[in-house]
Amino acid sequence: MSIKKILAVCAAMAVVGAFADEAETESEIDYGPKSYGWTCVALGVATPVQLPWGLNKWDVFGLDLNLGYSDAPRMYGWQFALGANTARKDFGGLATAIGFNYSAKDAYGLDLALFNLNSLEFYGLGVDAFSKNNAFYGVSADLLGNFTEKEFVGFEVAGLANVNNGDMYGVQAAIVANLTRRVHGLSVACIYNQTDLLWGCQIGLVNMAFKCDHGFQIGLINVIMDNQVPFLPIVNGYFN
Repeated sequence: MSIKKILAVCAAMAVVGAFADEAETESEIDYGPKSYGWTCVALGVATPVQLPWGLNKWDVFGLDLNLGYSDAPRMYGWQFALGANTARKDFGGLATAIGFNYSAKDAYGLDLALFNLNSLEFYGLGVDAFSKNNAFYGVSADLLGNFTEKEFVGFEVAGLANVNNGDMYGVQAAIVANLTRRVHGLSVACIYNQTDLLWGCQIGLVNMAFKCDHGFQIGLINVIMDNQVPFLPIVNGYFN
């Protein structure tokens, strides 16, 4: 076999190996640790001190009740703990805890705790003191506030502030402030609203938009930086 053929075979084997490693990595990310099986009821003090026994190894389709900490790969039903709840794969249902609820993948249902943390997408109702989400679709009610990394769609209300690092579609209301990268809808705050792009309406004591393609502001101080008239009291809006 010629040197060129040998090099070609080696290159092909290297490419196949790289794709295999990548597929294995993606598989681990997508599916996580393999479950022992599934159960309708998981009861205990704190995972893994529970029946059935096993640290984050049992999918639960029903009730997961632990006094301290509940941890399951897949959880569909009611997950309750005085401390915290964790769903490492999919979650659907009701998660209640005094401490926090955490979902590593997509979650659907109701999250009720002091802190709600969702790594991917959450669909439903979140009630808490503070929440952090990658993307949220539904209603978020936060005593202090919430932070959304990519996209929020629905209604969010906070005692202090709503912070969205991406797009907000819907309605947001806060006692102190709304800080959102791009607003598509209504933003209401008693003190301060700020956005890079406004497509809708801001209502507050002070409203700040760096760009407003379609929309207006109502407040004591209204600023649209790219407008022909950047500052107007009471009402400011988009002007060609």
